Amino acid sequence: EDGRELVIPLQEGRPLSLVASHHFCYTNTRPPRWHDVWTRLQIRINSSRMIRVIQVDSEEELRELEKFNVGNLLLSFLKEKRNDTRIDVDLYSSKTCLKVELLETGTTYCVLLSRWFDPKLFLVFFLGLVLFFCGDVLSRSQLFFYSAGISFGLLASLLILIYVVAKVMPKRSPVYFLLVGGWSFSLYLLQLVFRNLREICSSYWQYLLGYLLVAGTVSFGACYRLGPPRDRRTVALLSWGLQLLGLLLLYGGVQVRPVGLAAVLGALCAKNLEYPLGWARAAYRRAQGPARPPGAPQLLTAEQYRAQGEAETRRALEELRRHCRSADFSAWATVSRIRAPKRFADFVGGAPHLTPNEVSVHEREYGLGSVFLEEQLFEDEEEEEDEEEE
Repeated sequence: EDGRELVIPLQEGRPLSLVASHHFCYTNTRPPRWHDVWTRLQIRINSSRMIRVIQVDSEEELRELEKFNVGNLLLSFLKEKRNDTRIDVDLYSSKTCLKVELLETGTTYCVLLSRWFDPKLFLVFFLGLVLFFCGDVLSRSQLFFYSAGISFGLLASLLILIYVVAKVMPKRSPVYFLLVGGWSFSLYLLQLVFRNLREICSSYWQYLLGYLLVAGTVSFGACYRLGPPRDRRTVALLSWGLQLLGLLLLYGGVQVRPVGLAAVLGALCAKNLEYPLGWARAAYRRAQGPARPPGAPQLLTAEQYRAQGEAETRRALEELRRHCRSADFSAWATVSRIRAPKRFADFVGGAPHLTPNEVSVHEREYGLGSVFLEEQLFEDEEEEEDEEEE
């Protein structure tokens, strides 16, 4: 009666087949529950030809789309045209509305709202757990450094290309103004590529293979030139960054916000549980008095053992350098007996005492991949000792 277009309500599991442009709205009356942790709520629109879908948050915004203005016109041009559109619905949103606009006459389309378990959310959650609990080991792994560097280079090459084009483009060129906001436009292009990745792999696999080879080679060369981080503070920053990213993925992989917050707090407590337990144990022992005879050794935890080993190694190396620089040190006699005098001189001048090749060999033997083997060797030695005692 008032000229407004009818809004069709959407219901879960009930497909709608239509042949004309319409407005749709979904009203969420079901609050998220604990078993909706990895549940995906999605609206899927399949059509026989290309259509344009615009998502808004309320019916009022749908009515605003009917009014002609420059903003709506620009939005309609920038909106992607597809014949298979998927819109994720937030479980906490009260209402989600969309407009389906047909671009050609005779187009038929189907709208379906469905809810299902999404394994991708679980994979994101699991990846967050791995990054958070293994961030210390991954920050020292050369395999992870090169893998992450090449992956980042493949994803960021489009951003770098647009940045370089913007730098070499003349400031007064009309194309330069199109590059304003190029970062957001390049992110949109990345999203567009991932949406159509299957079609790209089937139709343009030659170009995709060439891009992967060129970008992967350049990224590997850059990583090889820079080398893995060796500075203690750089490694610590990388470890903290991986753990922070793990917490973000841990929270983002859960659809129910209280459960995601509880998972983050639980991971933090599990990661740092040894500290409050150590404080509680120390306070209990202090309250109970000395529980062991005087002079009995106090055992160290694995983290304390590693930290003490690194500190003592740095102190011993610094003492050795000071001794080699002192007047009592016979430099010529020592240089005549060693195999690599230049390496010894560099070490006395402050260079690292290990070469990159030695660091790589140590990483292969004692890195992430050898943790399980080391545990097996220790278990075998303990079993042999028990058999000998029997």
